[in-house]
Amino acid sequence: MAVTVFSQLDKSLHSHLATLTDLAQRGDDQTALVLARVELPRVVAVVKALLDEHQPDEHGRCATCKRGWFSRRMPAPCRAYLSAQLILTVVGQETSHGKHLRSVG
Repeated sequence: MAVTVFSQLDKSLHSHLATLTDLAQRGDDQTALVLARVELPRVVAVVKALLDEHQPDEHGRCATCKRGWFSRRMPAPCRAYLSAQLILTVVGQETSHGKHLRSVG
């Protein structure tokens, strides 16, 4: 398989995310503090930037995601928004050991 710029970028990003996940799960308190103060804002900025790319148009449809000839014409969130919502709320609740950030405070 030929190595492309995209495949190298993809590998690098997945490796970085895996490292962050591993450090968050296995690191000590100091490591968790560094992740929260340094890496978390960067990850949030990435998610915001990706969602900004998928803002719905005036008809409520994502202008970035390509739609086929047989796609729904009704306003609906695109997969980027649906994935973010599901991962941050549903999956987050399952893996947060019974406590979700929305319930804190």
